[in-house]
Amino acid sequence: MTEKAETMDALDSRDNAPSVKKNGQTSLLDSGEDFEVLDEDDIDDDPPPLEDAGGGKGKKTDKSENKNADMDPEPSGQEDEWLDVLGNDQLKKKVLEAGQGRDSRPQKGQNVKINLKTYLMDGTLVAEQPDLSFTLGDGDVLQALDLTVQLMEMREKALIQTDAKYAYGARGSLEPEVSPNAELSLEVELLEATDAPDLELLPPPEKIALASRKRERGNVHYQRGDYAFAVNSYSIALQITESSSKVDITPEEENELMDVKVKCLNNMAASQLKLDHYDAALKSCVSALAHQPDNIKALFRMGKVLALQGEYTEAIQTLRKALKLEPSNKTIHAELSKLVKKHSEQRGAEQAMYKKMLGNPSSSSGTQKHRAKSSWGFSWKWLFGATAVAIGGVALSVVIAARN
Repeated sequence: MTEKAETMDALDSRDNAPSVKKNGQTSLLDSGEDFEVLDEDDIDDDPPPLEDAGGGKGKKTDKSENKNADMDPEPSGQEDEWLDVLGNDQLKKKVLEAGQGRDSRPQKGQNVKINLKTYLMDGTLVAEQPDLSFTLGDGDVLQALDLTVQLMEMREKALIQTDAKYAYGARGSLEPEVSPNAELSLEVELLEATDAPDLELLPPPEKIALASRKRERGNVHYQRGDYAFAVNSYSIALQITESSSKVDITPEEENELMDVKVKCLNNMAASQLKLDHYDAALKSCVSALAHQPDNIKALFRMGKVLALQGEYTEAIQTLRKALKLEPSNKTIHAELSKLVKKHSEQRGAEQAMYKKMLGNPSSSSGTQKHRAKSSWGFSWKWLFGATAVAIGGVALSVVIAARN
């Protein structure tokens, strides 16, 4: 198998990872605790896959070179060759120093440690991170690293050139300082790869810390508008909080773990709303409220989801419950008044439509009543006249008989 083919295999294993979506506004997450409920723009669904590896124009390689690569499993003769990782010429990898063989490559889900230097394309060094540790494939680092480190051998040094979409995107970064839409050059050395810890045996404080780190990474994705990646990070954090434990855990640690779980569900609902995944967002809100029935943020987002689904009555009831819990919240006030007005307008439009469909039933019923009244009036007049004639006839007959 050529290295090109292994690249495609690696990409296939990434199909379940989410893709980047960079639209919509972000809410405040600077506190690292949870999304602000005061977000005016503030749903099941698997995140969409990564960029299609066959969507662009890749560099053509000589057939003889591919044949040689098949015969030689060691990449020692390929240090000067660029590997087009995605086939679109936007993410490339070149071996600087060969590693310990393909069998030493890390697997998705392992914890890896690398030395990383980040350069602008003009050679400016913007960041140096020795001994950077992360879980491969969890979205803990730039997508360019997640995609290429799994193709590296142990102790290999590689140069990676990436388009902005697999780095800091259209928003850029403040730390490190990277301008929007900047292409980057990454110098990477793979130091080690170890299996992830067994969650059942992980001490509760470490489990809480690990879940919190995954949630905070989701917050970073959310701030950048990468909502699908945010959902993925929150899902991983939820798996950690929901994992069983074979070690003792105190009630305080259980409560702390539950608090992280509810925050993940709330933040996931916000991300799913941005992706228009309303059913999934509603499910996340329901799950959060199952643990904390009076969670205001979950109630607020649930009200917004129900409103977007056209369930205005339920949405109004949910927002009223949230407002009762926090009467001073101006955002809930504004959302509730806007929703009540919209519901009233919709009901008025529906009533007008029904009247039009039935041909103005009020005037029709009035006409029918008038006709009925007229008909009854005519009947009574006829009956009185007939009775008077009959009585007159009887009286006349009596008079004639008396005379005779």
